[in-house]
Amino acid sequence: MVMFALAYIPYHVYARSGLARTLELRRDLKALRARNAQLAAENDRLAREAEALRGDSNAIERVARAELGWVRPGEIIVDLTPPPGAEKPSVFPAAPRGGGR
Repeated sequence: MVMFALAYIPYHVYARSGLARTLELRRDLKALRARNAQLAAENDRLAREAEALRGDSNAIERVARAELGWVRPGEIIVDLTPPPGAEKPSVFPAAPRGGGR
């Protein structure tokens, strides 16, 4: 009988009383609050960016150049990206071959 009571009491406190569910909900709430804070920070950043785009022609030009690839008439575009499948050049020069004395 004592063994039954010792086994039943923790089970009752943890599972049947809702303690397990309460702990799970607290973890979920903590994660949701953290995500909410991230989204609020992103919202603030986007609001500042939108405000800058409304009144700052330099900001508009910066976004047009960076995101849309726009250029002004007369500008020359130099694309230094290697073609797909090309080997990347080494940043270290090749060692000299041979004895060379």
